[in-house]
Amino acid sequence: MSEQFDVAIIGAGPSGSSAAALLHKKGWRVCVLEKQHFPRFVIGESLLPHCMEILDEAGFLPAVEAEPTFQFKNGAAFTWGSRYTYFDFTDKFSPGPGTTYQVRRGIFDKILIDEAEKQGVTVRYGHTVTAFDNSGDEAILSVEQENNEPYQLQAKFVLDASGYGRLLPRLLDLELPSHLPVREAHFTHIDDNITDPSFEREKILISTHSTYRDVWIWLIPFADNRTSLGVVGLPERFAGIGDSETILKKFVSEVPMLKRILKDTVWDNEVPYRNIRGYSANVKSLIGKHFALLGNASEFLDPVFSSGVTIALHSAKLAADVLDKQLSGTAVDWQTEFADPLMIGVNAFRTYVNGWYDGGFQDAIFADNRTPEISRMISSILAGYAWDTSNPFVEKSERRLKALAETVGHLEYK
Repeated sequence: MSEQFDVAIIGAGPSGSSAAALLHKKGWRVCVLEKQHFPRFVIGESLLPHCMEILDEAGFLPAVEAEPTFQFKNGAAFTWGSRYTYFDFTDKFSPGPGTTYQVRRGIFDKILIDEAEKQGVTVRYGHTVTAFDNSGDEAILSVEQENNEPYQLQAKFVLDASGYGRLLPRLLDLELPSHLPVREAHFTHIDDNITDPSFEREKILISTHSTYRDVWIWLIPFADNRTSLGVVGLPERFAGIGDSETILKKFVSEVPMLKRILKDTVWDNEVPYRNIRGYSANVKSLIGKHFALLGNASEFLDPVFSSGVTIALHSAKLAADVLDKQLSGTAVDWQTEFADPLMIGVNAFRTYVNGWYDGGFQDAIFADNRTPEISRMISSILAGYAWDTSNPFVEKSERRLKALAETVGHLEYK
């Protein structure tokens, strides 16, 4: 059996469903191939406001806003020892939405792909791409169904939205080691029972560990008393401590604010403790003959600023726009119209990820002498507007961050 579509998309996560919906709205025949069945557990649960623009354009926003477990989000809070500060995403340098949601990804991803299917996108679950032939005038995907029945799917173009699976990078030998050190994360969902008035449920809380500034803990509350909780650090920070549950509880207990606000937490529910290691990734190229890589299939940095879903959605929007032009007969340059623009934001986020772990960006975040203007520029980055080159902290991110770190000086634990 062989079938033909204008566009084949590998993976039904946020980038795949968004690209599918955007292209279907332009009149193209789109097929999404997903090897798993939804819902499935995924982390990356704190969206950034920039995401809302793309979700709206894809036609997903009403369904997202209607989900009662999603927690309204208006900013990001940070704590280190006795220090506490926050950024209000409605007070930012860049135009665009200033609020978003914190979401259980199993529910969120299913909502998006269900909406794409309602719009008319063909979606096939339990279909695994096993080979990719890029030698002809069109791409040919070899696909295997769950009953082991194979078939071929022909498409004018393929978008790889396979996330951590990184299917085309593996099949085409495009993978490169990340420039970032290997880190690991240990995480679960808890029933938080937080009543402490100092805690703002409308913000993600990022906590720096009391001893190791390169270890941090995320706390992402949802609207139903459930919270995503995880600790991230170098493997040697966790060596010899025990399993993921032991590691997570130990490091949480060593952060004063977390110890206080989580005093009534129920740790044991149906959600298991999980861990991932070496999640950062890179590729030789984002594009090739008849294909482009979206989201985590292209490059994943680090979860610290919740940039993963934002980069995924931004890449989907860029790719859909370029591909619509190409399929309509207009000459396009994928490097200058997709890859280069996408890397503007990826590189900006990379600057602040590196700055977080070397301490310079942490010093800027916790500094008392940060000006309102600089706070608004940083707020825009944290809100996902890492492609706004009118923001000096995007256009000259490394230079600006270095100067800012020197201005505020090095902070000591208190």
